[in-house]
Amino acid sequence: MIKIRKGQAPGQLQRAAFHDRFMQSFADPSFAPEGEALARLETIAWNNYKDSRKAPVTRKAGKGFADPEYQVSVEWLEARSRLRKAQVGWGKSTTRSRVLLVNGSSRNDGTCPGENSKTHRMVQLAKTQLDNAQIETDVLDLSLLTSEYGRRIHPCKGCVSTAMPLCHWPCSCYPNHSLGQVGDWMNEIYERWVSAHGVILFTPTHWYQATSPLKLMIDRLVCADGGNPDPSSTHGKTVSEAKTLEMKGWDYPKHVAGRVYGLVVHGDVAGVEDLRRNLSDWLDWMGLIDAGPQARLDRYIGYYKPYATSHDAFDADHAVQEEVRNVARAVAHAVKELRAGRLQPPDKAVKRPRPK
Repeated sequence: MIKIRKGQAPGQLQRAAFHDRFMQSFADPSFAPEGEALARLETIAWNNYKDSRKAPVTRKAGKGFADPEYQVSVEWLEARSRLRKAQVGWGKSTTRSRVLLVNGSSRNDGTCPGENSKTHRMVQLAKTQLDNAQIETDVLDLSLLTSEYGRRIHPCKGCVSTAMPLCHWPCSCYPNHSLGQVGDWMNEIYERWVSAHGVILFTPTHWYQATSPLKLMIDRLVCADGGNPDPSSTHGKTVSEAKTLEMKGWDYPKHVAGRVYGLVVHGDVAGVEDLRRNLSDWLDWMGLIDAGPQARLDRYIGYYKPYATSHDAFDADHAVQEEVRNVARAVAHAVKELRAGRLQPPDKAVKRPRPK
């Protein structure tokens, strides 16, 4: 048996520390009249935390699972059902072609910045182009993480690094009710990726890297690349079982492979080339198909100019606006070719000697 390393986690909070954390959500004086009600709710939450009630509503996995008797989270089963339905719809010739447009900017005019992002405007340019091509669009605006109540993507817990089969598809780390890790957006986002025939990522460059919202989504998509679709095979998060299963040989299923992709990366000083390359490599690794050189754009807008006039710089840069439209045009064409059976990865029949 492979040794399992322990000793990092600090253990559960003490009761007083739990109280302080719990009450942080009710610091507004308007909650004060409900102090007794909050105290009762806190007691319930404390007991659930102490007893580690991660998934309080479960049922037997049933037919088709490695252990049909294993109690699986009902929330996870519902997410799995939606993904399976979305995959079936994706493969039907009668389903209308769809492109997922991901706005990776964290800025919008509904929060502290008080102004739309240039990324949002680029998404709208691409959307208009795809609408004209009679392709359905689905805009995933990740800036809602900064402006919408209760909207969140929880961070990846790195299950893959312990053993690939421990990373379930879809992710089973959330919700974790005992820790208050609820309201996770990813189950909906997984479904939107699966339903798409093409994906275009739009993002500014933050400190040479992807934005925080985009990186959260990317990390949580790790389960789409090799994730285990059967949590009963590891009886949830049983580490020893997952390690044993991986060592027997794991096939690393690519759950969103075969979609077409495009990229629009922009910045004002540095880093756009590296970020675009990183995103291209990631999407290639996931098994997506690039729509050609004109579908991979990295550009500076208002290079070393004031931030205050960056929208004006974008207005004046008609060439970059047309390049964004070209990304959409290239993806639209690639999606049509894909669905007609004329677009296949040239290395589709080549087997990796070291799959991962």
